[in-house]
Amino acid sequence: MLEVTDLTRTYGQGPGAHVAIEGVRLSVAEGELVSIVGPSGCGKSTLLRCIAGLLAPTAGTVELSGAPVERVPDRLSVVFQDYSRSLYPWLTVQDNVALPLRRTERSRKARRAAADAALAGIGLPGVGQKYPWQLSGGMQQRVAIARALAGDPALLLMDEPFGSVDAQTREDLEDLTLRVRSERGITVLLVTHDIDESVYVGDRVIVLTPGPGRILADLRVDLPAPRDQISTKQRPEFVQLRTEVSRLIRARAGGGEPTGASSGANPASSGAGSPAS
Repeated sequence: MLEVTDLTRTYGQGPGAHVAIEGVRLSVAEGELVSIVGPSGCGKSTLLRCIAGLLAPTAGTVELSGAPVERVPDRLSVVFQDYSRSLYPWLTVQDNVALPLRRTERSRKARRAAADAALAGIGLPGVGQKYPWQLSGGMQQRVAIARALAGDPALLLMDEPFGSVDAQTREDLEDLTLRVRSERGITVLLVTHDIDESVYVGDRVIVLTPGPGRILADLRVDLPAPRDQISTKQRPEFVQLRTEVSRLIRARAGGGEPTGASSGANPASSGAGSPAS
């Protein structure tokens, strides 16, 4: 579904230019959930914005279902971290969720019906006439997810979506993401700072180097479904993989070179057809 080839993004020009990401190559199959992790400032959000068509790459290409991404594609949605800034406080929850549907659905009644269905699908039936500020932080982020899902996206990009909520709510939203992906067959790219989260929800974990961001490792997550916040995280393979991801991030962030097979692309654990560079 998604093919990223030699993607580079530079901010500014001349001696003061900052290279955020460089030479990123990534393939994502339809229906996959891919987590992207790395140290702060490694270009994770820049990568996601280039994929979304919100930023033009300096070099390289992004293709979605074989078509080049030159603007925000149809059937692509983004969920950002700061729900308090992405929801309009003067609109009802229902109208917030229905807002993106103005591009594709002329009938206000149909937009609101689709919004109500999206809210019910993420466990918030009956809150459509409330305002975002009347809801808890976790409920507001659920509303942001409902808005992203209302247009029936094929690709869902999530940029640190659970970083502003408490630990229990974060776990609930992780499970919601897994359920929605399973029920709808959506392809998901999730940027996160949380290593446990990256392993728990992902089919693969992409580890980026410190800036400029390059792909250091592409690790396959072989954990059985359905996943559970307690039993899954107690499994030896979960502990081993989250330790490996942490080691890779810490070694490179500290200036050291990780040792062992996982330095750079790891053929033993990388996803098929997903080159690392």
